[in-house]
Amino acid sequence: MHTSRRTLLAATAGAAAAVAGATPALAAAKHEDKKREDNKHEDKRLRALISRMSLEEKVGQLFVMRVYGHSATAPDQADIDANLAEIGVRTAAELIAKYRVGGIIYFGWAHNTREPHQIADLSNGIQKASLEQPRGLPVLISTDQEHGIVARVGTPATLFPGAMALGAGGSRTDARTAGRIGGAELRTMGILQDYAPVADVNVNPANPVIGVRSFGSDPQAVAGLVAAQVKGYQGAGVAATSKHFPGHGDTETDSHYGFPVIAHTEAQWAELDAPPFKAAIAAGIDSIMTAHIMVPALDPAGDPATLSRPILTGILRERLGYDGVVVTDSLGMEGVRTKYGDDRVPVLALKAGVDQLLNPPKLDIAWNAVLAAVRGGELTEARLDESILRVLRLKAKLGLLKDPYVTGRGVDRTVGIPSHLKAADRVAERTTTLLVNSGGLLPLSRRTHRKVLVVGADPASPSGTTGPPTTVLANALTELGFVPTVLSTGTAPSAATVAKAVAAAQDADAVLVGTYNVTAASAQRTLVNQLLATGRPVVALAIRNPYDVAQLPDVRAYLASYSWTDVELRAAVRVLAGRVGPRGRLPVPVQRADDPAVVLYPVGHGLTY
Repeated sequence: MHTSRRTLLAATAGAAAAVAGATPALAAAKHEDKKREDNKHEDKRLRALISRMSLEEKVGQLFVMRVYGHSATAPDQADIDANLAEIGVRTAAELIAKYRVGGIIYFGWAHNTREPHQIADLSNGIQKASLEQPRGLPVLISTDQEHGIVARVGTPATLFPGAMALGAGGSRTDARTAGRIGGAELRTMGILQDYAPVADVNVNPANPVIGVRSFGSDPQAVAGLVAAQVKGYQGAGVAATSKHFPGHGDTETDSHYGFPVIAHTEAQWAELDAPPFKAAIAAGIDSIMTAHIMVPALDPAGDPATLSRPILTGILRERLGYDGVVVTDSLGMEGVRTKYGDDRVPVLALKAGVDQLLNPPKLDIAWNAVLAAVRGGELTEARLDESILRVLRLKAKLGLLKDPYVTGRGVDRTVGIPSHLKAADRVAERTTTLLVNSGGLLPLSRRTHRKVLVVGADPASPSGTTGPPTTVLANALTELGFVPTVLSTGTAPSAATVAKAVAAAQDADAVLVGTYNVTAASAQRTLVNQLLATGRPVVALAIRNPYDVAQLPDVRAYLASYSWTDVELRAAVRVLAGRVGPRGRLPVPVQRADDPAVVLYPVGHGLTY
C-alpha cells in the first residue's frame, strides 16, 4: 500500500512530538529518582548521627526552649537571675550544656532581640556553645515573626503588614514578597524557623487571640495567601510554620488563658479550617504548629489537639499525608495545662505525633518526664528517633549541619536595607481599606483641612520599637504638609480626657482618631461621639480590628489599617491625604453591632477615590 509523503511527514512529526513531550517527563522522573536516592543517603547519614546520641541527648533534641539574655555567655544580671529562677541555669550556653536542647525560641521580653547585630551574635554564641559539646549539633533558632501585631524583631529590621492587612490587599505576590524579604532578614540573624504564617480562618469576629493575625474569613483566599507566604519564607531559606492545627479561627476563648472548644462538625472543619493547611502542605511547608483547642468532632476524648493522636497522627499525618516537623504551641499556655500536669503533657504530645516540644513552663520537669517515659517503656527510643530524624532533616535542609554561623556583613547587606523598606511601604499602601466616605470627606486636603487634631489609642508596639500610633500618624501628616496636634487618649479615655479632646478640636480643621477594639461599652465611643458633636470633620482609623466601624455608625470617613506598626499607619495617612488611592478590600465581613445576623460590610467591600 502506497503511503503519501504527507502522511509519512505527519507521522514523523507526531513521533518527534511524542519524543519531545516524553523528554521533560523523563527528566522529571530522573530528577525524582535522584532526589529519592539523595534523601535515602541523607537519612542514612542522619540515622548514624542519631545512633551515636545518648538517651539524654535524644530527649534534649526534642525541646525548643526560651532563655533570657542578649548574649549566650554574658547576659545582664537580671537575665541571669531570671534564668536561674525559671530554668536553673545562668545562660543560654549553660542551658545547652545541661539539657542539650535542639531548639531555642527568641522573645523580645526575654531580651533576645535588641537589634540585628546583637541577635546575630547571640545566634552565633548559641551555635558555638552547642557545637562545643560532645557530639554537638547545631541549634534550630525560632521566633514568632508574623509581622503586623506579632513581631519579635523590630526596627531597623523591615516590618511588613500582618496577615489580615495582606488579606485586604489580596495579592499573593505581595504575601510572597513579605515572606521572602522577612525570611531573608531573619536568616542573616541566625533565626531559621519562623512560626508563621497563621493558617487559621477567622470566621468569628469575637476571636480574642487570632483576629487580624489571620488572612481573613474565606478559606480559599486564606489558603492562597498561606501558600504564597510559605514559598516566600522557604525560598529565603527559613522554615515556615503554619499554625494552629487543626484551626483556631472560630473561638471566643484565648488558649493562652483557657481551653477553647471548637464546635465545628467534621464537614465544617473540612470546608472551613482544613484548606489553608492543605495548601501549606502542598506548598512544601517545613513545620506545622498544633493548637491547644478541643475539637470534639475530630477527637471525642476531650483532649487538646496538641495531645490528640487521632488529630495529629490520624488526620495530619495519615489523611493529609504530612511528614514534616510538628511543633507544639507553647506548653506554658493554659489550654494544654488544664487537663494534665506539666509532667504528662510532653509525653502525651510525643505519643500523639509531635516532634518538637515548645517552651515548657519548667524544662526540668518536662525533660525528666520524657526521659522517665522512655526508661519506663511508655515511649520507645525508636519513637524518639523518628522525631529526631525529622528535626535533623530540617536542620540539614536549612544548611545548619554544614555552616550554622552568620556574619555582621550579612546583616548589613540585608536587614532593613532601603529596597526592603520601600517594598514594605508599597505593600502597605495596597492594604489600607476605606470603609466609609460619606460626602466625599476623603481625601483630606491640606488646603481646606490643614490643622489636624490626632487623638486615639496608643497600644504598645508589637515589636517594642515602633509608635506610639498617634505620634506616627502626626509625623506622617507633617511630612505631607499638614499641621497636626497630638493628644493621646488611650483605649479607655476618662471624662476629663474626652473634655480635653473636645476643647482641642475647636481649634482644628479636622480630627483623626485611631480606634482600637471598640466595644459597646467602650469609652472610645463616647470620645468619638463627642468629637462628632463639635461639628468638626472626624476621620476614624481602625488600627487593629476592622469591626470597630460597626460600633461607630455616625463617623463619615472610616479607614482600616489592621495593625498599628509604623508601616501600616504611614500608608493609611498617604491614603487619607490622597497621595495613593485606597485599594484594600475587607477580607472579613463586618456585622451590625446590635444585630450580628445583618452584614454591614461584606467581604470584598472597599471604597476608592
